[in-house]
Amino acid sequence: MFKYWNEDIRAILSRDPAARNALEVVLCYPSFRAVRRHRRAHWLWNHGMKLLARMVSQRTRRLTGIEIHPGAKIGKGLFIDHGMGVVIGETAEIGDNVTLYQGVTLGGTGKDVGKRHPTIGDNVVIGAGAKVLGPFRVGAGAKIGASAVVLKEVPPSATVVGNPGRVVRQAGERVGIDLDQIHLPDPIKDRLEEMTARLMQLEKCMERRIQGIACEECEEQNLPNCLLVPKEEIKNEDL
Repeated sequence: MFKYWNEDIRAILSRDPAARNALEVVLCYPSFRAVRRHRRAHWLWNHGMKLLARMVSQRTRRLTGIEIHPGAKIGKGLFIDHGMGVVIGETAEIGDNVTLYQGVTLGGTGKDVGKRHPTIGDNVVIGAGAKVLGPFRVGAGAKIGASAVVLKEVPPSATVVGNPGRVVRQAGERVGIDLDQIHLPDPIKDRLEEMTARLMQLEKCMERRIQGIACEECEEQNLPNCLLVPKEEIKNEDL
């Protein structure tokens, strides 16, 4: 119950610029209190005192706004920023140095038995209000954007955005823990911009045809905007 205290305190100090010292973390941070009390409840759960474990977890929920089922497995260095509204289900597993923001749910879909909650790899960041639902794995170093709804497995070092969540792979390897929740790719926005540009080009082509200008005489022939240039196929998983 106590061997992860230093790692939990260091995780908050390293990832929250508002945290000034260890004493402030111990006395004022609901994340530290919730994780510390969960380790106590988890010990009780594993030793057959399940009702007492649930009582500890429910009191923690009232004190911190963070609900962690005592059966959940949590690694070292978990940081729950602000924490209000966070829900972690019974069979959820969380690796080391994971960051969760307020309103995150690690839940089930309501139809699975046994293992029914997600497994979160090391160094994962899950943005505010995101929902990760189901018995699948989120790979190490992945990032889930705010308000995303993730229903299937996420590869390591990938970014997921939208509802339902769409995976956008990032070039190169991720180094350390990336807490940026703002500069995330938006594949729907990118596709809409491509479609708008193509429609504008189609209108230009129609005007030239009305004026009697053949494609061979067009100054934009074979340029990227030309309608005769093959475009990348749009796959269903991109949308």
